Formats: sequence, structure tokens, C-alpha cells
Amino acid sequence: MEPSHKDAETAAAAAAVAADPRGASSSSGVVVQVREKKGPLRAAIPYMPFPVAVICLFLNTFVPGLGTFVSAFTVLCGARTDLPDRHVCCVFWLNIAAALIQILTAIVMVGWIMSIFWGMDMVILASYKEQGIPQQL
Repeated sequence: MEPSHKDAETAAAAAAVAADPRGASSSSGVVVQVREKKGPLRAAIPYMPFPVAVICLFLNTFVPGLGTFVSAFTVLCGARTDLPDRHVCCVFWLNIAAALIQILTAIVMVGWIMSIFWGMDMVILASYKEQGIPQQL
């Protein structure tokens, strides 16, 4: 029985690790940065205080789009977004549009699922803000 291609790759990787006593490959020290490309609706999600984001997630879980609707008003109260070059009113209306999409498509469950994921994104962004992690993730 001949070794497969995958086994050969695994053996080559094990040999490379064995050759380096520290267990690191020869490319250690190289930093690779990955950035997520966000669409306008996703980039319009505001960086809110953590308790507000949790309330919005709770609202989005039980009434699709309601938490997103509430989060739109946090933009008017000064919450930052990943759309710094857009006017506050434009970002507000993008959030209202996202809430309407969630409400209108909740009938077929798509909006409800989108609403829950939207709320989870709000909480994730709020935790970034709370921890002081830069916005460019």
C-alpha cells in the first residue's frame, strides 16, 4: 500500500519541525494580517456600550429588527461606526433599512436569523470597544 499525498505532506511537515529544535518553521517572525471586507449595512453597525448591545441582542432575538431599530438611534447619540466618511443621517438610515429587512423577512425565518446574528455582531463590536481593541478588524 503506497502512502497517499496527504501522508507525504504530513511527513514533510513533521521533518521540518524536527529539524528546528524550537518547533517553529523558518518563516517565524512573519506577521500576516487579515481584514474582513464589510458591506455598507454591516459597516453601519454602531460600536455601543456593552449593556446596550446586550439589550439590542435580546430585543433582536425575540422581536426581529427591534434591536437593530434601537441601535440606529445610538448612531444619532454619537456611537461610532466603520463608516467614518458617511454622514450620521446616512448611517442612521442604513440601520433603519437593516431593521426593515429583518422585520420583512422574518416571516420566512431569514430575517429572524439575520436579526440574531446582527445582535451578536453588536455585542462583539461592543466587547471590542470595551477592551480597547482597534476598530479595524
